[in-house]
Amino acid sequence: MRNSHGSGTKVADAAGESIVLTEGAVPEAKTPRTDRGRRTLRKLLDAAAEEFGEKGFHEASVSSITRRAGVALGSFYTYFDSKDALFRALVADMSEKVRTSARSALHDGMGALEIERAALGAFLNFAAAHKEVYRIIDEAEFVDPASYREHYETIAARIAERLRAGTAGGEFRDGLGELEAWAVMGMNVFVGLRYVVWGGANDGAAMPPDAIAAHVNRLLAEGVMRR
Repeated sequence: MRNSHGSGTKVADAAGESIVLTEGAVPEAKTPRTDRGRRTLRKLLDAAAEEFGEKGFHEASVSSITRRAGVALGSFYTYFDSKDALFRALVADMSEKVRTSARSALHDGMGALEIERAALGAFLNFAAAHKEVYRIIDEAEFVDPASYREHYETIAARIAERLRAGTAGGEFRDGLGELEAWAVMGMNVFVGLRYVVWGGANDGAAMPPDAIAAHVNRLLAEGVMRR
């Protein structure tokens, strides 16, 4: 995800939920100047998430994406130069949604461990509703490695910042930083893959996202050594 601290515009996603389309959050898209243009861009990104999530990058087509979005094929090029540009924009958009979903679960007064539990729970709930995020991000490793790396580096940097804040607040031990952040992120990503994307009632792995987050939070708090 490319970081942006510019103004945001609220638009509705395919589910009718209000999200913030941050200025610069989808850098591969040509910035629309009107509300109608922003809504069309949102439709294209949502349709692309469905198309790439179902078919993968190589089997997906611009014509199919525009049909899903209810947008004329020629209008696609008002917003993107190519399917590759749309894919890069989608990765950035997914990263932004992951960030905002986690941020929306946090509030002033939370302790350091509580923040980690809430952030993970929010991510797992987002992943449960948007399972395509895993396939899209995984494909980015080969379709656009720079976006793939940036996605994870940005998340790790946010976790590292939270860990350091927990240390400064006296809740976490000294010396936590990048390595620990990547370890926590790796745990979160693969727990989500197993229990949200793969898990289900049929294999006995069904567990609510908040319960999963609580288990991971206990591991962070207590480790694995017998005390």
